[in-house]
Amino acid sequence: MTFSVDVVVRGYELDTQGHLNQAVYLQYCEHARWELLRAAGLPQEKLLASGIGPVQLECTLRFRRELRGGERVKVTCAFAYGPGKTFTMEQRIIKEDGTVAAEVSGVAGMLDLAERRLIADPRGHLESLADNPGLLTG
Repeated sequence: MTFSVDVVVRGYELDTQGHLNQAVYLQYCEHARWELLRAAGLPQEKLLASGIGPVQLECTLRFRRELRGGERVKVTCAFAYGPGKTFTMEQRIIKEDGTVAAEVSGVAGMLDLAERRLIADPRGHLESLADNPGLLTG
C-alpha cells in the first residue's frame, strides 16, 4: 500500500488564474515526504539527532490537471532504493475522483550533516532508526 496524506487546497495558495500555484505542488509533496518519515518513526528531530538529514538532488514535476480552491487531494509518496547512495521518490497528487493532478519524481539521498556528504546506505540507515521501517519502501 502506498503512503498518502490528504490536503485541502487553500485559497491563499491560488495564482492569478484561480488554480493552485505551481510551487505549492512541490510543497504538498514535501509535506507528504515528511509525514511518511514521521509515520515510520523518523520525525525531523530524530533524524537530526542521528546526524543525518534528507536532501533532494533532482525533481521532475508533471502537471496533469489544474487544482482549484477547496478541492481535496491525496498526495502519495513511495521511496525506491538501489545499490548506491541515492534513492528515488515517486509521488502523485490525486483528486477525489481519482484524476491525477500532478506526478512528481525525484532523486534524493541522506546527508551526513557533519561531513556534508551523502551516506553510503540510506535505506539501511533509515530502516535501522525507524520504528516502522515497512513504510520506507513503497
